[in-house]
Amino acid sequence: MKSFLNVQDLGDLKQALAEAQEIKQDRFKYVELGRNKTALLVFFNNSLRTRLSTQKAALNLGMNVIVLDVNAGAWKLETERGVIMDGDKSEHLLEAIPVMASYCDVIGIRSFAGLTDREYDYAETVYNQFVKYSGKPIFAMETATVHPLQAFADLITIEEHKSTKRPKVVLTWAPHPKSLPQAVPNSFAEWMNAADVDFVITHPKGYELDPKFAGNTKVEYDQMKAFEGADFIYAKNWSCPGVTDPNQYGKILHDYHDMLDWTVSQRQMAVTNNGKFMHCLPVRRNMIVTDDVIEAPTSLVIPEAANREISATVVLKRILESL
Repeated sequence: MKSFLNVQDLGDLKQALAEAQEIKQDRFKYVELGRNKTALLVFFNNSLRTRLSTQKAALNLGMNVIVLDVNAGAWKLETERGVIMDGDKSEHLLEAIPVMASYCDVIGIRSFAGLTDREYDYAETVYNQFVKYSGKPIFAMETATVHPLQAFADLITIEEHKSTKRPKVVLTWAPHPKSLPQAVPNSFAEWMNAADVDFVITHPKGYELDPKFAGNTKVEYDQMKAFEGADFIYAKNWSCPGVTDPNQYGKILHDYHDMLDWTVSQRQMAVTNNGKFMHCLPVRRNMIVTDDVIEAPTSLVIPEAANREISATVVLKRILESL
């Protein structure tokens, strides 16, 4: 595996899930695989779980790890071609990338959407520059449009906690005071469509995800109806994807004060099938979810976060095996 961005890159999901459980039983089983290999983790944006879990995964495999926080201690990087660099950015990514690549064997990239230019974001411009110019295997630690390490961890968590063979999984939009990208819901939709689950998306009209990720998933605009009989509830805010109107891309279509009835509370959870609550974290309490729901025994946010180490270990193992 030379690049990890979408669910298709991982191959057979059943095999990947079996591998995840194997690694969970012995996290250091493949510690020799990464001996004398170096992972460079490049962060253009803040991180807690991704940074810690991916570092831990690389260490599980015996790798050396270099973490580069582009916004703290590095030259400011220009990412667009054709720009006259007379501002505060001292180095271009096209020179920086091959330099970075000379110090490592594998590169992880975390770079969020700008939410101003849909075409630029959805072309995965930054990620694909690393693919093109580094000559090294590249994996996504969240990009402008996807967060596959999170979605893989989500799937592992669902497999571990499901009580029926084909559970009902609901992705629900929830209010938020800031404009957020679609990376997490995009990947969650993509991965659930590839898994053996009954998948439903619920959100107010105008927040329809790109069909590239959502496919033909049923969209239920009535949140309470969507929650009925659900086994898993995955809450996440996202801004307008701009599918039908690119001018709306990245916009918040409603004042969040008017949308607080979308906050996941006991009212919604009461109609589920003793549903388990999921969220990628960090989460704004009593905006996305109420205290009592996230603190309930049915909340999986901590096991879900812990599985980030496992998903990253599987992905890095696959990449090392291809070197």
